[in-house]
Amino acid sequence: MIMEIQETIVNKVAQSGLVTVDLAHFAPQGDRVLYDIKDNLFHGLILREKDFREFVKTHDWAQYTGKYVAITCTADAIVPTWAYMLLANRLAPYAEEVVFGDLATMETLLYERALAHVDMEVYRDQRVVVKGCGDIEVPESAFVKFTAMLSKVAKSIMYGEPCSTVPVFKRKA
Repeated sequence: MIMEIQETIVNKVAQSGLVTVDLAHFAPQGDRVLYDIKDNLFHGLILREKDFREFVKTHDWAQYTGKYVAITCTADAIVPTWAYMLLANRLAPYAEEVVFGDLATMETLLYERALAHVDMEVYRDQRVVVKGCGDIEVPESAFVKFTAMLSKVAKSIMYGEPCSTVPVFKRKA
């Protein structure tokens, strides 16, 4: 006769009272698109106003509907400010958001706006673990912004996973 021994597995992480926050949940949903004005430069060097205005007038801007668009120029060229303004004006009726810069800059701005609407009171006096990795890449700037906000209300802040954390902040008693 074989006797079965059954042990109760205790989830110590669940009992620890830690609040885990995945910053990826704050990322706005939608396609990100980079519009590089270098494709509008004559010989990759200069912007011809007449040609550019014709392009802006005839281009299908509806393809950017609901998308987050970053406008930039990756060529080593001097682009007048009004050119970026023309693009922004044409994109505005279609795009969810238009920003100047690369995709990383846009992601930073999107997270800053999203984090500005977070009710930090839910974290008051809590032990918070800010999740370190996941399926969606979160810019470093979001971790910095969120930590600065969280430091004002949380009891402690850790980085990583509940089973393996790096201490970041602990309020003195």
